[in-house]
Amino acid sequence: MKVHVRYFASVRETVGVAQEEWELPHTVRTLAQARDWLTGRSGRHAAALSAERPLRMACNQVMRGGDATLEPDCELAFFPPVTGG
Repeated sequence: MKVHVRYFASVRETVGVAQEEWELPHTVRTLAQARDWLTGRSGRHAAALSAERPLRMACNQVMRGGDATLEPDCELAFFPPVTGG
């Protein structure tokens, strides 16, 4: 399944690109599984998307949890939580 992936703020800086398109294996069906799969693409992806790193995730511009089911040609977005001060 093809997906469009967008990275924002420090995630974008760490990965080194703002967006990518990926063909996910048929075993990747949820947002959490996509995040896990993406960590294996490169050292930069691993650093930016590590499970230990708190990130917000969205699918088709709607905030979602890791259990959200993916659809073909969906847009995934990863970004750090917003903090104020």
